Amino acid sequence: MFDTEIENKSEAKLKKNTNAIRSQMPRTAYREHSAPIFMTSSFCFDDAEQARALFAEEESGDIYSRYSNPNTTELINKMVLLEKAEDGLAFSSGMAAVFASLAGLLSSGDHVVASRSLFGSTIKILKDILPRWGVACTFVDIDNLQQWEEAVEKNTKIIFTETPSNPGLDLSNLAHLGELKKSHDILLIVDNSFATPALQNPMDFGADLVAHSSTKFIDGQGRSIGGVLVGTTASIAPVRAFARNTGPSMSPFNAWLLSKSLETLHLRVEKHCDNALAVAKHFVGHSQLVGVRYPFLPSHPQHELAKAQMSAGGGLVSFEVKGGMARAMQFINATRMVSSSSNLGDTRTIITHPTTTTHSSLTENERLRVGITPGMIRISVGLEDVKDIIEDFEKALEASQ
Repeated sequence: MFDTEIENKSEAKLKKNTNAIRSQMPRTAYREHSAPIFMTSSFCFDDAEQARALFAEEESGDIYSRYSNPNTTELINKMVLLEKAEDGLAFSSGMAAVFASLAGLLSSGDHVVASRSLFGSTIKILKDILPRWGVACTFVDIDNLQQWEEAVEKNTKIIFTETPSNPGLDLSNLAHLGELKKSHDILLIVDNSFATPALQNPMDFGADLVAHSSTKFIDGQGRSIGGVLVGTTASIAPVRAFARNTGPSMSPFNAWLLSKSLETLHLRVEKHCDNALAVAKHFVGHSQLVGVRYPFLPSHPQHELAKAQMSAGGGLVSFEVKGGMARAMQFINATRMVSSSSNLGDTRTIITHPTTTTHSSLTENERLRVGITPGMIRISVGLEDVKDIIEDFEKALEASQ
C-alpha cells in the first residue's frame, strides 16, 4: 500500500471535507488531475527478490487486486481520514464488511452483545450463522443502558451496534458503549452507514471498528455496491488476514466511483439532512399518520442524545400511516415522483415498506420489538426540491384514504 498524497502546500491542518476532495493517489507519469482506474488483476515485480519481500510483507506494495489495488487504497485512505481511524479495508458489499469484521475477530466459544435494532441481514448472521460455529449472541434494546451492561459475559468479545438504526431511527449511546467496552476490555464495532462520517465519528467515542455500506450515502447515487471497514491497526489486522484469504474484495471500478463520491459527501449529506428535517416537521401531527420519527425532531425520545453525538439528523425519516399494512401499500402505490426501492442514500427520494422487504426475514415479534410496525414506511429523503417531495406524499396520503 502507498501513502495517499494530500495536495496541501501550506502547513495548515485541513478539514475533513477538504481531505475528502484533496487526498488521492500519487500522480502517474501522465500527470492526470483525476485519479485513473487501475483495471488490472495483478501487478509486476521489479525482480524476484521484490516478489519475495512483498509476499513476506517485508515491503509494502500491490501484488494482486484481491489483496489491494491503487483505487481501493485511495478509497480506504480517504475513509480513514474522514473517520479518524488508523487503517481500513474495502469490500464487495456492506454485508461483506460486517461479516468480515465478525468472522475475522471471533472464535468458537466467543460471545457478542448486539442491538436488536440492526439491519435484517446482520441479525441473521448473529442469530443463525455464527451460532453454527460456536459463537453466541445476546440481543439487547438499543436504548436500554442497563441491558447492555447486564448482557456482557466473561467470554464477550464484541459489542456491535448500528446508530441511527434502520429503519426505526433509534440511537445507541456511543459514549456509554465506549466506556462499557473499555471497562471490560472488549471490542466495539459500530455500523455508521446512515450517519456517515459527515455527521458522526464513532471512534471519537471509543469504537475499535466502524463499518459502512458504501452502497448508501457514500455512493449517494445508486450506482454501485460496496463496503468499507476502518478502525485501529490492531483491530483491522486479523480482519485483513481473513479477507485476504476469503476474497470479499471490492472492484477497482467501484472503488474509483466511491472515492470520487466522497468529494461531494458533505454537500450531499447537508442537503439530505435539510430536506429530511423539513419533511419530518411538515408531517408531524398529520391526521393520516400515527407518528413521524426523525432524530432531530424534539419529539424523538433520544433527541438530546442525537444532538450530542451527531451534527445533524441524517437523511432518513420514518412514517407510520394509519390503517396498517394495507394502507401502507396503498400509500406507496399512490406516490408518483418518489421511487419504491429497497436501497437508501440516493439523490432520489426512496420509500420502502420494511415489514415486507428489508426486515421481512425477521419474525413479527422481532419486528415489533424494535418498533417496525405493519404501517411503518422508511423514507430516504433525496435531493429534489423539498416542496415536490412533500407534495407527492400529501397527495399519496389523500389518495390512499
